[in-house]
Amino acid sequence: MLFAVTCLDKPGALEIRLANRAAHLEYAGALPLVAGGPMLSDDGATMVGSLLVIEAPDRASLEATLAQDPYAKAGLFESVTIRPFKKVFPK
Repeated sequence: MLFAVTCLDKPGALEIRLANRAAHLEYAGALPLVAGGPMLSDDGATMVGSLLVIEAPDRASLEATLAQDPYAKAGLFESVTIRPFKKVFPK
């Protein structure tokens, strides 16, 4: 099953993001991602969150996987939203 995951960083947490970015990218690189990357502020450059489309057997296993991400362990996120996702495009 696919899930869309949006994670919003805590205000002022860019240093936490940058300090954990290499470990996060290594961890995320091993996940069954369909797509993923940082969400940006209106300046188009400053990272303020993460967006993932990821495959998982169920929500519980996805939550366990996300909890092991270095960003989550570092307390980067103010909020995390998980929703089932149906991929339509591209075919």
